[in-house]
Amino acid sequence: MPTLIDKPTTIKAAGNKPKIIQEYVGRVNSETADVSVAHMRSPSGWIEPAQTPDFDEYTLVLRGSLRVEFDGGSMDVEVGQGVIAHRGEWVRYSTPGPEGAEYIAVCVPAFSPDTVNRDPG
Repeated sequence: MPTLIDKPTTIKAAGNKPKIIQEYVGRVNSETADVSVAHMRSPSGWIEPAQTPDFDEYTLVLRGSLRVEFDGGSMDVEVGQGVIAHRGEWVRYSTPGPEGAEYIAVCVPAFSPDTVNRDPG
């Protein structure tokens, strides 16, 4: 039988400004370790600590623009575009544009504070 996800769980976000993370599927809301699916809303000027995660992260931007810094450069992911941050790669996400960003993030395996491997400080 399919499992209905009645509503998401709001997860505390890392970063310099408040960001809304609503997890639909993942370790917290559905006790799913294989994959996580979250709806993110980040304000203008938000930046999170850099990380070298032990999961692949697939992101689809719905509104605004998401900046992804990586070893050797950065890219801006715009509305209707997606990006894959591969496990073991150093990345840092931010939303420097005036409208911030709204996006869907899918992590395989599911996001975990123990496997995100944030940079110290």
